[in-house]
Amino acid sequence: MTYCVAMSLDEGMLFASDSRTNAGVDHVSTFSKMSVFEQPGERAIVLLNAGNLATTQAVVSTLKKALRTDEPNLLNVPSMFDVATLVGESMRLMIHHYSAAQLDQSDVDFRCTFLVGGQIAGEAQRLFLVYAEGNFIETSADTVFFQIGESKYGKPIIDRVVKPSTSLDEALKCALVSFDSTIKSNLSVGLPIDLALIRRDALRLGFRHRIDQDDRYFAAIRTGWGQGLKRVFNDLPAPDWMRL
Repeated sequence: MTYCVAMSLDEGMLFASDSRTNAGVDHVSTFSKMSVFEQPGERAIVLLNAGNLATTQAVVSTLKKALRTDEPNLLNVPSMFDVATLVGESMRLMIHHYSAAQLDQSDVDFRCTFLVGGQIAGEAQRLFLVYAEGNFIETSADTVFFQIGESKYGKPIIDRVVKPSTSLDEALKCALVSFDSTIKSNLSVGLPIDLALIRRDALRLGFRHRIDQDDRYFAAIRTGWGQGLKRVFNDLPAPDWMRL
């Protein structure tokens, strides 16, 4: 399992993903689930993936291989819509390929999902959620963020805090709280966390960082959020109708 979140805000875009792929008792593996495709000053694109590791790695490898050709690829198509279409087509073909090759392993799920976001010169920033079938949806003024993977634990805090006008600093803090909640409740999601920011119209990656076990800020977020929740809970009144 994994957890990825991406936000499209007035100030720009935020991307965050964990890096855990297996969390057995004595076996923990990490792989980055973030891919960056960039031509500074012309376009900046970030992909986050969740699902079958073999499929997602094959999709990303296929997209990177296409960069060395004259065929449509992530660095020459004219719009983010075309970028999402390319990712969707690659996903659909790769899932079909693996599924057809291993029909005898019916319990293997080769599906995956991607978050695809960024900005290309001449158009506004855009963020898409691309499904295993290859189709996709886009953020709007009412829905400014998408999550994939183990999303249920981190969603409540984002729902309460994030809106289009939320600053990137506040969005980053909120995203890390959502990761802390998810990690606390699900062993299959864990550090390190990959972060990336793209400021609106910058057309380049503005910030990239990996949070590991020794990150002081994330440790402070975990401690402060946990203590704050307990303090607020203790301050809540008991219901009147429970009094005898």
